[in-house]
Amino acid sequence: MVTKKKVAVIGGGVSGLAAAKAFNEKGHEVHAFERTHDIGGVWEPSRSYPGVQTQSPKDLYCYTDHPMPADYPEWPKGPQVHAYLHSYADKHDLKPLFHLNTNVAAMTRRADGKPGWTLTLEGPDGERSEDFDFVAVGTGQFSDKNIISHPGQDDFIARGGKVMHSSEYTDPSIVRGKQVVVLGASKSGTDIAVNAAQNEAASVTLVYRENVWRVPYFIGGINFKRLLYIRAQEMQFNGWGRGPVARTVAAATKPLVWANFRGLETLLKLQLGLKKWDMVPDTPIEKAVSCSLPIVTPGLFEAFKAGTVKPIRGTFERYEGDEIVLSTGDRVKADIAVLAVGWKLGVPYLDPAYRDKLIEPDGQYRVYRLSVNPDLPEMGFVGFNSSFCSVLSAEMIANWLVRYADGQLAHQPSRAEMEADIEANLAWRRTERPAAQVYGGLCSAPFHFRHLDELLADIGATKRKRSNPLAEQFSYPNAAAYAEFLASAPQYKAA
Repeated sequence: MVTKKKVAVIGGGVSGLAAAKAFNEKGHEVHAFERTHDIGGVWEPSRSYPGVQTQSPKDLYCYTDHPMPADYPEWPKGPQVHAYLHSYADKHDLKPLFHLNTNVAAMTRRADGKPGWTLTLEGPDGERSEDFDFVAVGTGQFSDKNIISHPGQDDFIARGGKVMHSSEYTDPSIVRGKQVVVLGASKSGTDIAVNAAQNEAASVTLVYRENVWRVPYFIGGINFKRLLYIRAQEMQFNGWGRGPVARTVAAATKPLVWANFRGLETLLKLQLGLKKWDMVPDTPIEKAVSCSLPIVTPGLFEAFKAGTVKPIRGTFERYEGDEIVLSTGDRVKADIAVLAVGWKLGVPYLDPAYRDKLIEPDGQYRVYRLSVNPDLPEMGFVGFNSSFCSVLSAEMIANWLVRYADGQLAHQPSRAEMEADIEANLAWRRTERPAAQVYGGLCSAPFHFRHLDELLADIGATKRKRSNPLAEQFSYPNAAAYAEFLASAPQYKAA
């Protein structure tokens, strides 16, 4: 019999909701903590910039039992995703489980010697400590803003200039008639650059450090989910733990794989005009694909052509008066600097002694199945297994984690097995696939199917693939199908 646990879930975004639902469904006492005033994570309106929309199509960005509304566009806007997450929480009665405006300030092992953790919580009624049998960290990859500064920034601000993180760009009216400089050409950076140009900024300069492959929503007129999110394509990347047979097959098919990716690169160069803008990456696309692969912002290259957005390859060196001096030597007039420099990955509240066991000196995470570490018992991560179908990935790992916590996996891994797997995975990231080191190695893309296959096998699902082999091989992950796969696993309830 599985004993009922008191479980803490940290975070109220996509991952926190998935974790709360999974543990609550199995009969555990769930207490979920969200530091802001509302659930939704990065999709909460006050944390997102105007015009933000999903990088993934709506049928790849949904929970297994809750499709997005049929009237939503293929790539839903931020407010629509926020409403969708609220509808999911309502459907499963998750909102009563959440303590809003409650920050987790510290996390240490229980002083009473029992298994579990003590959380120091800062809420509306002050600070308190509370013990839990298990902690599911669902803060994902985008929890804490990466804050950077450059010489002269204080003087620039004192003169009336504005410097903001991309998540703080919530009112496009501030750019009207202003000279805007955006640092960083990730999806958020290019989205903001285009938005600023469309909202009558006097000028927009996009400053970026390196060329990366960008994928348009449609490649040669075909929705990219039908080209890049399929098993047939995934098998062409160099995955982890390949045995002699897999390596032999890879060697035999190498010319075909090479031709496939060179063809894709050629198509992208022609369609986007990458050579014209000196934006052709140096790294082959098959070696570069990871969770950091940006989707092309609609209107970006059109803005380059119209001159409303000027791209410069370089970075900020310093602020001087009303100018930003770049590493290229260029001086760019600026009223507003938007720093699209991403988010900090980490668990700042975790006891440093345990954080050191979790994170390697080079920033790589020591995690089994991208979720648990044998040196950190009674805790795990949900949503750190970032992917191109992040909602599905979070839900799947949440279902895996609750069974791991309850000792109900079909094959409960031993410490030795986890350590061996972690070491092998670290070696793979560092030597065979450096692109897999992005986000501390916490990214399952482009190996969505393989990662989910492993989770399904672990939980003992008797059905792991669609009955139509062609659909399974040449179609993207189907959320409803994964609902069937999860239902085929052994079921239980804690008491």
